[in-house]
Amino acid sequence: MRRHLKALVGIAAIPVIAATVLLAARPAAAASLTQVTNFGANPSNLNMYIYVPDNVAAKPAILVAVHYCTGSASAVFSGYARDYVTAADQYGYIIVFPEATRSGQCFDVYSPQALTRGGGSDPVGIMSMVSYAQQRYNGDSDRIYVTGFSSGAMMTNVLAAQYPDVFAAGSAFMGVPAGCFATTDGSTWNSQCSGGQIIKSAQEWGDLARSMYPGYGGAYPRMQLWHGTADTTLSYPNFAEEIKQWTNLNGVSQTPVLTDHPQSTWTRTRYGGSGTTAPVEGVSVEGVGHALPQSGMVGYAIAFLDLASSGPTSSPSSSTPSSSPSSQSPSPSTSPSGSVAPGACQVAYTTNAWSTGLTANVTITNTSTTAVNGWSMTFTLPSGQTIVSGWNATYAPASGEVTATNLSYNATIAPNASIGIGFQATHTGDTAVPTGFALNGTACGVA
Repeated sequence: MRRHLKALVGIAAIPVIAATVLLAARPAAAASLTQVTNFGANPSNLNMYIYVPDNVAAKPAILVAVHYCTGSASAVFSGYARDYVTAADQYGYIIVFPEATRSGQCFDVYSPQALTRGGGSDPVGIMSMVSYAQQRYNGDSDRIYVTGFSSGAMMTNVLAAQYPDVFAAGSAFMGVPAGCFATTDGSTWNSQCSGGQIIKSAQEWGDLARSMYPGYGGAYPRMQLWHGTADTTLSYPNFAEEIKQWTNLNGVSQTPVLTDHPQSTWTRTRYGGSGTTAPVEGVSVEGVGHALPQSGMVGYAIAFLDLASSGPTSSPSSSTPSSSPSSQSPSPSTSPSGSVAPGACQVAYTTNAWSTGLTANVTITNTSTTAVNGWSMTFTLPSGQTIVSGWNATYAPASGEVTATNLSYNATIAPNASIGIGFQATHTGDTAVPTGFALNGTACGVA
């Protein structure tokens, strides 16, 4: 079993840097990851952690983010889920981080108890966490989502299948179909499933998921699925089996409505609709093993889950657990004060375009000898380009002359230091680079 656990976490642990000091890595006054105890029924002794942004929405969405084997809440908070946390600061939603405490820190997606609604084990504890967050923070019952990585991706599929009346959508990175990992002999590892050897029809996969909640006749969550073609830990054939299952559960054809390439090595297929919030979306990543998500991918997950919207905000104040810091100034900063000397900034801009869309990554370098404290970057998009989502900054307006403004954690650019921001946009044919890059009103050179 230990060999399997090492394989399952694989490269997943590499992006997690200094997880043990993650609270120190954030500004002292900012919201932080907080442990919650006595949150309700918890038959498998999970730990619960929660992230409530300083400016939480009056009726916030709730995202459940589930870690990989050998992982932890703090590791995924500072690693794979970091872009989710950044977006929570911007849009005011809450993130719940379940943490497995059994040996190996994998989630139970194999036992009969875990694969039956209300049957016990991890899903029951996770649903108690959801109920706690919803009740304590006036969570929006129509906007509860789940995402996960490896073991957490498997749990994402299980939770969405078992509690379709709770979750609106899910995003699973490197998972397997709900029920695929089932065992009946007490084993915690299913080699046939991990090896991609369990092949079923769409109807069979759908029926397996439906058996977890017998008698349910309502709608199932939208689902986004990610997988690398070179994954041998949870082998790539599982990707196609997941698509079978979720197209069947959502009652849509297995024939894609849209196929495109958001980046050169990605093949994205959408089923039952061509829009950002299609019923089912699959993203196959060429040549990548058990090492997702990579840079920029969570931004697409945020858009699919429809997390990038905000409502009225309120301070957590009395509803925040007692160990959470008090509310501070809002993020992002909207009044940059750092002066920039002429010619003292440089912009590197890369883009990846397809038929009707593109993604852009922008690196801003402070080439001066003084720090920039608070910044905004202006640029003019070519006609027909419209930003639909972004990361590491706020963007307004969505077209024409755009201003990208810092978030709380990247407001300072030290001398000779760089920061990266980016966005996804639609276009009507012109995929050219924007013009007129200026940092705090000073024109920048373009690499």
